[in-house]
Amino acid sequence: MQVRDVLRVKGTVLYTTGSASPLGDAVKTMVELDMGSLVVMDHGHVAGMLTFREVFGALARRGADWQNVPVGSVMMRSPICGHPDMELDDLRRTMLDGRVRYLPVLDGDTLMGVLSFRDVAKAVLEEQTFENRMLKSYIRDWPAPEQL
Repeated sequence: MQVRDVLRVKGTVLYTTGSASPLGDAVKTMVELDMGSLVVMDHGHVAGMLTFREVFGALARRGADWQNVPVGSVMMRSPICGHPDMELDDLRRTMLDGRVRYLPVLDGDTLMGVLSFRDVAKAVLEEQTFENRMLKSYIRDWPAPEQL
């Protein structure tokens, strides 16, 4: 299974913010949309990622003033990215090795989507469930020994 297959099932809705946006506004968006991350876009290009990890870091460092901090000063710069032709196993390894829960998928410079570790786990489970059903069907329909 390839990353493009997971994106096709997940859908193409993208949630982004700009690096000059106040962190408080970005957090409000994340909470309202029940999203764990936002892609930070500047001039049509991926500039970084904002996850709750960066938000908590800003809260710990800035205290009560965290809401007015620009997203660009706390975002993860140059995030690890995937591409649509990646195999799902390679994507999982990339996410584990990079210790990232959210990974933007780029086709060249075009943002195709963001996959969370949950999205990947769900895709793997659905693929295994389908394979199990097919194997059980194959075994069930196998000719009995007396028919051979």
